[in-house]
Order: sequence, then structure tokens, then C-alpha cells
Amino acid sequence: MWFVQPKQDYVSQIPWKYGDEPAVMSWQIRARNYNVFVANILFCVFFVICLVSAYLSSFAGGGLLSRTLIGGGMFVLLILIAMSMTHQTTILVYRFTDKYAEECSWKPQMESVKPFLKWSAIILMPIVLVLILMDPSLLITSLGPLAMGFAAWMMGTSKGYQALHGMQHHDYDWRKADKIYLYPGRDIIGLNVPWYHPEMDEMIPEGIREIYCKEGERDKVLSFLTSNLPDIEVVEEKFHL
Repeated sequence: MWFVQPKQDYVSQIPWKYGDEPAVMSWQIRARNYNVFVANILFCVFFVICLVSAYLSSFAGGGLLSRTLIGGGMFVLLILIAMSMTHQTTILVYRFTDKYAEECSWKPQMESVKPFLKWSAIILMPIVLVLILMDPSLLITSLGPLAMGFAAWMMGTSKGYQALHGMQHHDYDWRKADKIYLYPGRDIIGLNVPWYHPEMDEMIPEGIREIYCKEGERDKVLSFLTSNLPDIEVVEEKFHL
């Protein structure tokens, strides 16, 4: 399930850049690391489109059974595709040492999309063939398993897909932070850390590092940061996700 927190301990398995330094704080979380309000609005739009598309596709069937199977199957397929776009989650693993902060992240659902499509096609095709033998008007339903199989094959040969679910790693000196943002309504902290731009050969004053905290533990992380950075400015304000 996309929203079930990972049970596996990733903190001890990741080859951290500063692994030789003792960790003062570490945790892992599965989160939607983007603007969920916009994503939820988009999902509502997709939901209506899925309903309309399923209703229209049901007319391809002859009898009540075939219309129900075609319409229902089309709705389930389209709604799963919509959720794969609007409800993606990311596993984020954080490790803080006395000076450095590291973040590793990846999208676990990207690894499961290909096998899901492949096995769905394998399981559904025999069922669809039996239904076609019972009612030849259901021939159009064979497009579903065929499309799933083709999509799985395309993912297996796509370099872009292979890169999408790769792990990303970021590290920075968190003691150089000069401002803390508290995102309203979500357990997210923004740590502004000025950074050097090599092409411009100058320091960029704004560089907000997103820190996704476990539910109800934002104050704990905030307390850790403010206790080590007593003069830092703390504001409750939205920032770009």
C-alpha cells in the first residue's frame, strides 16, 4: 500500500557519505513530497473523467453483463492510472551528524508498476478469453490485458523509467542554516541553507532544504535544530515543495 510506512530499517543499510561520523538523529518516512492540495484537486478532475469514460465505453458491450464488465474494468484501470499520477509517494531517509545532514530518497511504487502490469495481463488474459468464448461481443475487452502487457514491455526497455526509480542523495552542512520555515498544516520543516553556485561563482542566499518529519514529531526535530542554532529565525510560512 502506498501510504503504509516502511517496516524495513533503511537507515542502517544506506551507504552514507558521512557514515564514519556518529548520528545524532535519524529517521525514515513515506510521504507525498509535493503540493498535495493541487494533486487532490487534479485527482477529483480525473475521477470525473474516469466515470464519464467508463460510462461511454460500456456502450461497446451488447448485453448487461458485457456492459458492466467493460464499464467497470475501464473505470478501475483509469482510476489506477490517475492515482499513479496524483498519489505518488516517496521514501525519505534522513541522517544528521553533528555537522552534516544527509537525505536519501526514492519512489518505491515505480519498482512495482512494471510487475503489476505484467502479472495483471497474465492473469486477466485467460479470463477475458473465456468471456469472449461465452460472448463474442466482449472481444474489445482483450485490449485491456494487451495494453497492460505492452506497457510493461515498454517500461522494461525505457531508460527514462529505469532512471525514475533510482535513489537520490543530498547532503549539506545544516549548521550553516540561517532560517527555519514551518509549513502550515503539514509536518514539514524548511531549512534555508545558503549555497555556492559554481557557474555564477557566488553564494546563493536562498536554498530551502525540505525535511519531512514523522507525524507529530515536527516539534522534536525543530527542538533539535533550535537548541543547536539558538539565534536562528523561525517562521510559519509556506514554501515551494
